[in-house]
Amino acid sequence: MDFTNIKVPKGIKARQPTESELEYFRRNTNVSGMATDDDAVILNPYSGLKESEYQAVALNESSRILMRQPKYAPDFDLTEQQIRFLDSTTYRNASEDDRKATIAARLLSGDPSGGIATTEQAVFVKNLQQALQIGD
Repeated sequence: MDFTNIKVPKGIKARQPTESELEYFRRNTNVSGMATDDDAVILNPYSGLKESEYQAVALNESSRILMRQPKYAPDFDLTEQQIRFLDSTTYRNASEDDRKATIAARLLSGDPSGGIATTEQAVFVKNLQQALQIGD
């Protein structure tokens, strides 16, 4: 897959996956992208997504990188529906901050698995959008 048309927000870097990351992606085609430990976005060429879907993944992962900064750390409550969803995924044992970041990133990128945003979550996501200089 050619990712040259996939854009990340200003201030966020994207890179090609390393060999070990590619091996992980080969084994986990359900993982479509990742915010890496070196604060870069990488995408899984084996997940078979459309370009528009990869673009949403790039936005999702970019927001996760931003939320690593204390200024942008998630500071909202999760709904019961969101908690049930996360408990059914690999995020069931994740830290509360990672669980909140997962929901915020999904809400930002338009992933319906994020559930219905509360007012507090919508405000948080709007602030993320502004920080990433995307959309309205």
